[in-house]
Amino acid sequence: MDILELNVWKGDWGLPSVDVECLQVLVYAKINGIPLKVNTSGNPFKTPNGKLPVLKSSIGTFDTAKAIIEYFRQQNYNAEYQLNGKQCAKVLAYDTMLKEKLFPALQFIWWLDERNVNDLIRPWYYRALPFPLNLYYPGKFERQAHVMFETLYSVKDDITVMENKVYSEAQKCLTLLSTSLGDLDYFLGTEPTVLDAIIYSYLAPLLKAPLPNPALQNHLKACTNLVQYISRISERYFKDECREYKTKENVRDMRRYSENEFPNKRRNQIFAGLFAALVMSTYVFSTGILEVNIFYAVQLISLYI
Repeated sequence: MDILELNVWKGDWGLPSVDVECLQVLVYAKINGIPLKVNTSGNPFKTPNGKLPVLKSSIGTFDTAKAIIEYFRQQNYNAEYQLNGKQCAKVLAYDTMLKEKLFPALQFIWWLDERNVNDLIRPWYYRALPFPLNLYYPGKFERQAHVMFETLYSVKDDITVMENKVYSEAQKCLTLLSTSLGDLDYFLGTEPTVLDAIIYSYLAPLLKAPLPNPALQNHLKACTNLVQYISRISERYFKDECREYKTKENVRDMRRYSENEFPNKRRNQIFAGLFAALVMSTYVFSTGILEVNIFYAVQLISLYI
């Protein structure tokens, strides 16, 4: 049997990868039970074309989600054989819609929104990539995003106009997906297919990333059936990643609580001690007791601090 080795961008936020194409391949592999040796990487420099995912097999190397999935199908890893013509057409239509309507929004969120870029995206890639690649690749990805938007929109449009246009199209896309899914567990029935691998790969990073500017993310969160859909696939196929991230989040929350609570607790203790000293002093003067054992008074106050 051919040994398949898949290199993908490393994951975060409860996801096995933060990259759309990497996620698409990983979900498709899980759906079809494909045995893979998965290497999470932060270094695309050694790949054939400087990008991930990359699948290595005995007959060659493949470096796009489309090429990798097509290779899987050639190896008889294909759950789509049971789909009818209408369902196959739906897969193609939704794939096109997501590329045209949602992918530009993700690129804008990741590489053009200054708040997201400066507070989340650049720091994430700086940690994920080895030096000096962490100084090169974020700039490269940002330039590619700018080129894409210069192609899609008029150069006369300022950043706010582009943002409004791309978010409007993305919101319509999310609403359509929510309506299409309805009460179903998956988009084509009771079991996931390649369409779910495609849709999940776009929606999961948008939902899970802790975006400083969550405008489009909030629209997705309002589509509760899509949120449940993402959680359903995550829990089914990436349970370990979900649990690991939740554990880290709990530890982080406890640390924040401890750091916030400590100065407040200390402040309250000091106020309590001062109040006790004031009460004691008032009692001494009101009863005419002028001589006070200083050592005893200090010891008493310390009990309240």
